Amino acid sequence: MFFYYYIGMKKYDIFNKAMRNRILGVAAFCFLYIVLALRPLSTELHLTPEWTEGITRVQGGSSAQETIPFKLGQNMGFFTPEGKITNLVTYPFKASISDSYYTSYSANNTSADFFLPSGEKAGTIKEAGFPFFDEDRIYVFLPGGSSFVQCSSSGERQWAYESYCPVTAFSSSAGGTVAGFADGTLVSFTKDGGVDQKFQPGGSNFSVILGAGISKSGDTVACVCGQDQQRFVVAQKSGEHSKIIFHEYLEKASVKQELVKFNSKDNIVYYGYEGGLGVVDLEKMQSYKLPLNGHVVQIQENEEGTLAFILSRYGKKYTITVIEKFNQSVASFSYNANYSFIQVRGNSLFVGRNDKISKLSVSRK
Repeated sequence: MFFYYYIGMKKYDIFNKAMRNRILGVAAFCFLYIVLALRPLSTELHLTPEWTEGITRVQGGSSAQETIPFKLGQNMGFFTPEGKITNLVTYPFKASISDSYYTSYSANNTSADFFLPSGEKAGTIKEAGFPFFDEDRIYVFLPGGSSFVQCSSSGERQWAYESYCPVTAFSSSAGGTVAGFADGTLVSFTKDGGVDQKFQPGGSNFSVILGAGISKSGDTVACVCGQDQQRFVVAQKSGEHSKIIFHEYLEKASVKQELVKFNSKDNIVYYGYEGGLGVVDLEKMQSYKLPLNGHVVQIQENEEGTLAFILSRYGKKYTITVIEKFNQSVASFSYNANYSFIQVRGNSLFVGRNDKISKLSVSRK
């Protein structure tokens, strides 16, 4: 009798222990499920249309308003983030426009008046050639194509650089200016026009500079250079010499002028190549390739520097690609147009297409 009772108790204990283990396992699973469920889900990037406005519907505005420049076909002007066209200018030949100035010019002009976004005259450029504005910086490419000058805010010559070889690439930043030439020479300049770096990257069987960029600090330059073993090169000044800190050969050689641009923090540099966009992380010294349909024509960043918007073109097909963390494509859309542009302000993307401008708000949901 005692034996059966003992055996029964043992079975009962084993049963209780199994049940307790099972209950504890279920409780642990429920706890983990609740904890994981409370974690935020990954969000998706949303581009939400806000408005579309025709560029011919000019409503005017005050000089105190924030304005954004546009250039579409033979039209240029300014608009507000709210969608008001404040200034529209039609030009017959060529024109240049930036956040600060605009002008139009002929093929053989000997001087050019230039204007503020409000339409008020800012000054006169008393140089023969083709004016070029980059933010508040004023340049003129002189006849012959191998020399250029930088002008003051009133249009007076500040400094000049003369070469025997045609300029094939050009860019500027708050820290300086960089120019590339048909003989493969890359020259960077300080803000007052002094030559800071001058060298030939080489490494290819045929020397030419097809794209150039300069960092916001002016210390670092980058270029797409050469044909037959084309390279992308990043260099910094080291004493009296230029030191190449990064380079890579490109699989497909481009024969077009390519865009080269540093990001706002100077730790990333973008460049166009035949078939896509190259991205170099200057902190890790790593490069990434983003295949694109067409030729890169514009690169814009959002205010935080977390997103880059790439406008590429293949014939009449334009594609806007949004990349995050410098090398991850998170959104893309295409459309047909004769001409187009993009501008980014804050968390808003502005897209110009033929004779219309649209605003898209950028958010994560």
